[in-house]
Amino acid sequence: MFLYVRCFLLTVFSARIRYLLKDFYRYHLRGNRYYNGQHPDSKQRKLAIGRAVNWLLRAQAANNDGGMGSFHLVSEWSSSYPETTGYIIPTLLQYASEKNDSNITEAAIRAADWLIDIQRPPGGWQGGRVNENKPPVVFNTAQVIRGLLAVYQLTKEKKYIDSAVKAGDWLCSIQDKEGTWTRHALMKRARVYDSYVDFPLLMLHKETRIKKYMHHAIRNLNWIVEEKQHENGWFEDCDNTIKRNHKPILHTIAYTIDGLLDSGIYLNERKYIEAALKAADVLKEKFDRDGFLHGRYDREWNGSEHIILTACAQMSIIWQKMAHYAGNKTYADTARKMNSLLVCLQNRNFRNESTNTLGAMNGSFPLWGRYEPFAYPNWATKYFADAMMLEENNQ
Repeated sequence: MFLYVRCFLLTVFSARIRYLLKDFYRYHLRGNRYYNGQHPDSKQRKLAIGRAVNWLLRAQAANNDGGMGSFHLVSEWSSSYPETTGYIIPTLLQYASEKNDSNITEAAIRAADWLIDIQRPPGGWQGGRVNENKPPVVFNTAQVIRGLLAVYQLTKEKKYIDSAVKAGDWLCSIQDKEGTWTRHALMKRARVYDSYVDFPLLMLHKETRIKKYMHHAIRNLNWIVEEKQHENGWFEDCDNTIKRNHKPILHTIAYTIDGLLDSGIYLNERKYIEAALKAADVLKEKFDRDGFLHGRYDREWNGSEHIILTACAQMSIIWQKMAHYAGNKTYADTARKMNSLLVCLQNRNFRNESTNTLGAMNGSFPLWGRYEPFAYPNWATKYFADAMMLEENNQ
């Protein structure tokens, strides 16, 4: 409540914040069907990617350590976030490769070097922002592995693979005998979105051929699909809270689906792919029908809460991967429609906008939604850029 009151009071004194809230209110008046059937043209879509990547670089420049924070309308820039910095690195490297931009490559390498510097002695990376100095967390550590492997594949410098191996060894050493992670997990609870941990372990297996990484990933994947997925595709123990675990957030549902899909494709294991398809198809049907996705879904796939833009971009990525894997054009069509919606929401009439938000995706739509309210989390912009680059490369 304090955050909401403070932000709305600030609108009295800040023309820029008034402008942002007014723009969101204008969209909100349209009702829940935000997508109007119009596709921005290819030039607008390319500009959207460029603006998103430039904002990620702005997020890095806001701190002096090489990591990336997020922007909040009330408190402005946060300190750097190791987890999301880790998985933003592949996004920057892909864009740098496509544009042949060595400055962006150097920014990604600088982020990886910072992550190596702050790796904890056992091998993990802390939860939360760096200034919070929290203990190492399983999920966060796996996302840093993604970034380190991307830089290693580019540079072949040993320090990056050594750091990733140290992290992988730590993840394997603390896995429960059931295949779950509870020690060093958020809330000390096993969660199915650790499928998004499994795939970095499989990436590490691919790079090193060390079999234990694959074995530990498979143990967790089996627990997810054999014990935690309902017949209708919904997942138990999927939320990043305890209180709302009965209706998990779409963000972590998407993590779960993506991890299962990527792992299934890598392992050539149909049961993981089918588990991903079962959930993603339900969400595809809802988006095709309604033109939006809710922020949370209960066990009957009844939706609640405002749109979460991070999760919308994640679902676009999943549908595009499915289109490529299954050769089914309808997935690509749905993803393109989702991307069109996101481009329209990113385009906020830039003449009055600060560089602190220019090109960024907000946490919720409207801006005052419950997920990351009045904020521009760097991971929302990362997934938006990924979704748009995937679309561009698949054309």
